Amino acid sequence: MFRQAGSVFSFLTIIPTGSSDLQSVAKHMYLFPVIGIAIGLLLGAMGWGLSIFLEPLVVGLLVTAGLVLITGIHHTDGLSDFADGLMVRGTKEKKLEVMRDPKVGSAGIIGIVLYVAAVIIALSFMKGFELFHAILIGEVIAKFCMVLSASIGPSAWPGSNSTFIESMKDKKKLTLAIMITIGVIAIFQNYVGFVALGVGIAVTLVVVGVSRRSFGGISGDIMGAINELSRVSSFLVFASV
Repeated sequence: MFRQAGSVFSFLTIIPTGSSDLQSVAKHMYLFPVIGIAIGLLLGAMGWGLSIFLEPLVVGLLVTAGLVLITGIHHTDGLSDFADGLMVRGTKEKKLEVMRDPKVGSAGIIGIVLYVAAVIIALSFMKGFELFHAILIGEVIAKFCMVLSASIGPSAWPGSNSTFIESMKDKKKLTLAIMITIGVIAIFQNYVGFVALGVGIAVTLVVVGVSRRSFGGISGDIMGAINELSRVSSFLVFASV
């Protein structure tokens, strides 16, 4: 179990904790929320500590930088690619071609700027244990929403994403991911976490629906975009409710 979790952790972060063999990681995708716990604990503790003596906006900036860096920026890159592909007029094939283009377009740049600004602002409204709680639960929800998207969305094209989608056709794995996510949220006995989970699920369903219409399915980039969008939506819920 620890070896499997280490492989998944190595795949989702820049920290080498094991072999990130794609087949093995896809097989154990249901462990994504567990990795969300690890990342959330690390950055949540950092945010809690920094909020004691730094200004809220500075803390929000540092935590956001930590979130982007520890995941190797590839989820944020997925959000950029998703935005570029979505804004293109034309056929699904043309949209897919733009989304797979390594160049970043204006839509991708604007998407990243808005995302980073929203995360910093949302985090700046919280401090102390509230900030720790939001970061931890937000990260768990973000990772669960990736699992959910792979479980319900068809593959946009044959590739590495197909391995994850095929693996998550086993609904027992989705059930395990749900149990892990709900279990973590329930520990804190705070209804806001469940509101954030509901919003994250809604965001996932919308993105998967839009992706099916625009691209014919989902890809690794779209799963990365879902990770970012469900995370920031969770932070906004915690900052608002």
